[in-house]
Amino acid sequence: MPASYIQANTNGRLHSAHEPSLPPLNRGFLYGDAIYEVWRTYHSVIFAWEEHWRRLGQSAQALHLALPAAAPAMLDEIRRTVAAFRAATGFADEVYIRLQVTRGAGPIGLDVALADRPDYVLLVQPCPLVAPEVLRDGLRLSLATGLRRNPAESLSPAWKTGNYLNNILCLREARARGADEVVMLNLAGEVTEAAVSNIAFVRGGIVLTPPLSAGILGGITRGLLQEKIAAAAGVQVREAAVRPDEFAGMDECFLLSSTKDLTPVAAIDDTRFAVGPGTVTARLKSAFGDFARAYAAGRPELKV
Repeated sequence: MPASYIQANTNGRLHSAHEPSLPPLNRGFLYGDAIYEVWRTYHSVIFAWEEHWRRLGQSAQALHLALPAAAPAMLDEIRRTVAAFRAATGFADEVYIRLQVTRGAGPIGLDVALADRPDYVLLVQPCPLVAPEVLRDGLRLSLATGLRRNPAESLSPAWKTGNYLNNILCLREARARGADEVVMLNLAGEVTEAAVSNIAFVRGGIVLTPPLSAGILGGITRGLLQEKIAAAAGVQVREAAVRPDEFAGMDECFLLSSTKDLTPVAAIDDTRFAVGPGTVTARLKSAFGDFARAYAAGRPELKV
């Protein structure tokens, strides 16, 4: 079995992700008319299952899209898919689980009434690891200047949809300058987030993260940091609008995502930040690891 093997489950049918499974008329393919969520495991336990499922439901409601199954049935399908992946590959470490739901297929046309029924695809692969040198030296980010984050009044970034063209083009710009990730601004010139991660800064020992009103995804890791993890580490978190001219006054910067938890940032273009042992970021990352271990120990029913 090749190392690149990805296990898929399309509407209950297990197969390799390299095999076709949805018709060309599927609206997720034609129009990005889809929503998705990503989970990862810690200690072989699906992490933050309820939080991600709740956000999936919120995205579905915003798009007036029906979910194809209730949470218990989908959890059973996830277990089947992870088991098939482990059987096919022998991989026993932490996995990445992606669930994408589309409105379905039907005649060509934008009218949602043309869709037949919602489809889902589950994808399971090894959870991506943060390279040791990234944890040691931090990521390099670059500010997008060609495009701004699409405003919530047009297509809300709080909806986790299959439409990622805004993120893709902003990331392309940053990567063309040699950066690892991008920082996107809203129409008011305020920091929103990176292409696939929330962003936070540290100033005077206090974590500052853009508010939801700036036009960002309500990240699960961001929420856990605000509600549980920062307090356990003795760190204060505040929501605050941040502008690029404030970067030089920030001590640290980090990204937050479900697959990579907290990742230190070394620089945004020419502005550098502290990275490494003794930083607030390192303390919070350690506290996140403690939280994930406790979560796994207390949720044996989510073991896969």
